[in-house]
Amino acid sequence: MRLALLFGTLTLAFALAVLTTQVPKPRPLEAPAAAFSAARAMTDVEQIARAPHPVGSTEHARVRTYLTARMTQLGLSPQEQTGPLSPGSIQRLKKAGGDPDAANNQAINLVGVLPGKDRSQPAVMLMAHYDTVVGSPGAADDSTGVGAILEAVRAIKARGPIERDLVVLLTDAEELNLDGARIFFGGHPLRDRIGAVVNLEARGGGGRAAMFETGREAGPTVDLFRRAAMRADGGTTATSLAVFMYEQMPNGTDFTIPKDRGVGGLNFAFIGRPAQYHSADATPENLDKGGLQHLGSQALEAADALLRAPALPAKGPNTVYADVFGRLMLSHSAATGWVLLGLTALLGGFAAWRARRATGLSAGQVGRGLLDGLWFLSAGLVLAQAVRLLAGPMSSRAASSETYYVLLRRLPWMEAGAVLTILALALLFLTGARRSRPRTVAGITAALTALVLLVGGFSPVLLGAGVIAAALSLWPVKAPTSTWGGWVGLIALVFLFGCIVQGAAPEAALLFVWPALLAAIAAALAALISPGLTRPAGLIPSAVAGVLGGAWLMGLGHFVFLGIGMDLPGALALIGLLALLFLRPLSPPVGAVRPVLIGAAACLVLACGFSLAARFAEPTPAVAEALP
Repeated sequence: MRLALLFGTLTLAFALAVLTTQVPKPRPLEAPAAAFSAARAMTDVEQIARAPHPVGSTEHARVRTYLTARMTQLGLSPQEQTGPLSPGSIQRLKKAGGDPDAANNQAINLVGVLPGKDRSQPAVMLMAHYDTVVGSPGAADDSTGVGAILEAVRAIKARGPIERDLVVLLTDAEELNLDGARIFFGGHPLRDRIGAVVNLEARGGGGRAAMFETGREAGPTVDLFRRAAMRADGGTTATSLAVFMYEQMPNGTDFTIPKDRGVGGLNFAFIGRPAQYHSADATPENLDKGGLQHLGSQALEAADALLRAPALPAKGPNTVYADVFGRLMLSHSAATGWVLLGLTALLGGFAAWRARRATGLSAGQVGRGLLDGLWFLSAGLVLAQAVRLLAGPMSSRAASSETYYVLLRRLPWMEAGAVLTILALALLFLTGARRSRPRTVAGITAALTALVLLVGGFSPVLLGAGVIAAALSLWPVKAPTSTWGGWVGLIALVFLFGCIVQGAAPEAALLFVWPALLAAIAAALAALISPGLTRPAGLIPSAVAGVLGGAWLMGLGHFVFLGIGMDLPGALALIGLLALLFLRPLSPPVGAVRPVLIGAAACLVLACGFSLAARFAEPTPAVAEALP
């Protein structure tokens, strides 16, 4: 029964995760006038992305002429704004094989305005860049953003008069150093009238588009977007965790410039199909039309809501939020996280009390369960990194930009390898078999730690993880961890992580707080139904939570891996630990351990195979491509 529930839960969770990470169906040319149509937007994308059009090229001038005509057709009365390229941009363009002299060392923005009923109010801006890197047609980055803006403007006009001005800014030289955005916000007469910005970007060739960045103190803006996003085709992909993570990264887009000036807004992008990023393959034919539909539909609804609101959202405290399967956005204040943690403690304590009366659950058993979870997390960080090395060098140590782009093309293979690695470790964890050979496990862990540090580069995090995993492998245990002890111990571990992150970065704490609360609810229900977990009905709450919570975590893990998995594949170890919150009660009985261990070994072999196959599926080119 437990074995069937375990694999049934994993299968359903995976299927639901795959289903909810799909893009919406692109709307055809005949779609209602007030709706966003990917087919209509593609007529512009096909013209813009006929060929690479970096700054200074003949194609760049052609695209600018085309966009000026299209903006005129939409009633935007476009004007050109010129400004000097920064010295760094000039050098970067020369190095990539471009010709800044042909552009007179200047960037040229296109600025248009759709007048609103009250022109004294702060304006809303739709922004994307129309330049590309040398060597790529840029159908996604960022012809998709430009085409989506043109289609969104048409749809906004079809919906009737707007309350305030809509400013359309198509920036130049974003690929070089965000120069176009710097030029506009550095001196254009309209810059001080901008009250909110909706920026569209891309890194890859499709997939679901995420709202991954906001202005600062953006709680009211997110609340407005939460209501508007439900009208978008396919809903939305958005979480305050992504905003927090992006803040810690050195990356930047055009949105960085107004954000640093204190202007609020929303930043959208898709990052799927990473092989097309800055690639010669980034053509209109290869573009994910569903990804375009999702990006443009969200941008339309967000901009339309801002344009028709009685007043633009004021600054306010940041909120904690995340979409649930793309169809619903849950949000709460930062302080509410403490309330949810308190509720988790009460429900978990109730489950532990019931289990103690029925099975004699002790603090020692809970402690062993907590340490087991810590072992899984630390060992997962090391093992995932070791398997990842089979796919090629870490990008932080890549010798050239060409190697970085090759690694991007290998990213889907890396993801498959990382997922199977964590699955293999989870199956090993659930059997408890690692305790039968502690010295062997500790030795393997130490060897893998040394390997990843020598080959992948020194990392204090990985060193610490390896030491913890090896030490816990050797930790003397007098008795095996009981099912209740393991379950409550995992909940306690994630609860502690939640308290730490809630205190330091509440916007990111939902990653721990929400799964811990769901697991505590399942544990409390199981304790009511079957305190000894001997009746099959007592396992149902865990299985249901495993399907729903596991699917949500898998979907989130997919986007996390696309963002940081190239260098930090061990991030999926944390996702795996959280999924074990629901799967721990479904640990296989003693008689079924052997087939589960065989499954774990098969998963690990496949993981290594996928990572190694990436080198042959996407080999490093003998001649460097003309990409910056």
